[in-house]
Amino acid sequence: MTHAATTAPTARPAQPLRAHAGPVAPRATERLVQRPLPASAVRLDPAGHLGRWQRLNADATLPHSIGMLEDSGALPNLRRVTGEHGGPFVGYQFADSDVYKVLEAIGWEIGRTGTDAFDGFLDRTLDLLERAQDADGYLNSFVQVDRPAERWADLRWAHELYCAGHLIQAAVALHRGAGRADYLALGRRCADLVVATFGPGGRAGYCGHPEVETALVELYRETGHEPYLATARRMVDERGQDLALLGPDRLGAHYFQDHAPVRESLEATGHAVRQLYLDAGVTDVFTEQGDDALLAAMRAQWDSAHHQKMYVTGAMGSRHFDESFGDAYELPPDRAYAETCAAIADVQWSYRMLLADGGSRYADAIERALLNAVAASVSADGRSFFYSNPLHLREGHREEENAPSRRTPWYSCACCPPNIARLVASLHAYLATATDDALRVHLYGAATIAVPEHLGTGTVRVDTAYPADGRVLLEVDGDLTGSLALRVPGWADRVRVAVDGTPLAAATRAELPLDDGYLVLPAGTRRVELDLDMPATTVAAHPRVDAVRGSVALMRGPVVYCVEQADHPDGPSVEDVRLRAGGALTVVPGDDPLPRITAEGVAADAADAPLYRTGAAVPAAGAPVRLTAIPYAQWGNRAPGAMRVWLPLA
Repeated sequence: MTHAATTAPTARPAQPLRAHAGPVAPRATERLVQRPLPASAVRLDPAGHLGRWQRLNADATLPHSIGMLEDSGALPNLRRVTGEHGGPFVGYQFADSDVYKVLEAIGWEIGRTGTDAFDGFLDRTLDLLERAQDADGYLNSFVQVDRPAERWADLRWAHELYCAGHLIQAAVALHRGAGRADYLALGRRCADLVVATFGPGGRAGYCGHPEVETALVELYRETGHEPYLATARRMVDERGQDLALLGPDRLGAHYFQDHAPVRESLEATGHAVRQLYLDAGVTDVFTEQGDDALLAAMRAQWDSAHHQKMYVTGAMGSRHFDESFGDAYELPPDRAYAETCAAIADVQWSYRMLLADGGSRYADAIERALLNAVAASVSADGRSFFYSNPLHLREGHREEENAPSRRTPWYSCACCPPNIARLVASLHAYLATATDDALRVHLYGAATIAVPEHLGTGTVRVDTAYPADGRVLLEVDGDLTGSLALRVPGWADRVRVAVDGTPLAAATRAELPLDDGYLVLPAGTRRVELDLDMPATTVAAHPRVDAVRGSVALMRGPVVYCVEQADHPDGPSVEDVRLRAGGALTVVPGDDPLPRITAEGVAADAADAPLYRTGAAVPAAGAPVRLTAIPYAQWGNRAPGAMRVWLPLA
């Protein structure tokens, strides 16, 4: 994301920032391949690519989201419970979760900057939530007013546990980032009710929309209270055991990931966000309690999702009908649902797999999703959003709310905008981790990383414009007594490395002495110059992806590009262009730090062509045309019009 901030910088108090954990803070370490750093140990430079995105999030996306909580009815819904608002419930029955995700984002933002700009909103909202919460901890504005006799009656669709999960995660974030014990107490009252109802000794049950599992594990990590973990484990163990807890539904058991026990479910299937949230929770349970069968299932799930069902942008979910994964290689670009929340969930799950299983493939997936699928979901001003993220928008596209031609300020189902806010506010926590003997850097962005105490003292300064270019300079200021391990991305072919001024002989990734995708440099290293060659290149899909057979996508480093009609206002329709096979691809400056790509193409005159033709299978070559491609993350910020990632080859 390379958008500039649009408002004044967030206010910050003079006090030093408190040390705190990030979104994932395991207690058990014996099963971890690597451990998270404290979130407070990593500071993104606001002038860098990721740092600019965090600043935009704080200055534009978060204030916008707070305002939309009023306009959308999410906060008025809660005031119905206290008697302060007499109107009808507005939105989907899980609208409370929009409030909680914004609160979580604020918790991470306070932890990141120490800002007091949101304190008034936090105090007012806490007062409202405390008054709305029942004495036993129950809090759900839809059920409390409209269906008070139906608590936990509809686990399939009511989303009560889903909302409880987001409330708990907000409480953890505000406790870690802002020291708000009052919010933690609010969340614990809710969690204690969940434990009393569904924990060991309680009734069997789990949510039709997984989410509470991860929340309960993280609350256990924050408090050490074992029943939270035990309840999450019970929900994981019960799912898919033919207990008829969710009941029959026209969408089928696969939609809810209720078709098979978790340990036997080896294919990513059903509603994409639900599957990925569930997998994050299962990975958390494994991390804390073990069970190799859980980890084996998660490896299989991850391979299924990323090797057979992932879009080139890192997006997940190919079907609009049930917001779901399709069959293997079912990846239509124009009908891609590719929900923003699914890409966010994949970042969260892949990070947990990185901790539990290691390997640069997990960090590669995080980078791909983050810089393409997630980044594309936010407008340049940080105040409008995509819900679904197609890879091809046709001329004359019939706009629908969840399949728009342009980003919109909010949605009736507004899960995605506040989800973006909470991820970006915590983005710095994903950059680096530690092992017993190494500091490992996974994502490249201009930043300062505090050296963990067991590995020495001081900081590692990362200076880079990545992904605008592939040059990354790392300098140790202090004493790093452990190794420094740097991810060499899977897309990188030619790599140049100099350590303390001495170049390494290797020139390609294959020649580097990599450890599971990481270049491990010895203790005492002071300065590393990593230069990842970033030529523009074409990428073809697996032959079974029929929807894009005979087409290629353009990439440069980790960034996927697209061709948008706005760059060809006087030229042919991008619906009619093809890329000249073997033609030159040229990297040129853009209006943004990320460059553009120009390419040689041809344009067929298809305006009067019949729908079907006999004879030649391929239309004749048309007139030459110069194509301009922009980063996919930037599309849709100008005049509406056709767009495509996959380009047929001439």
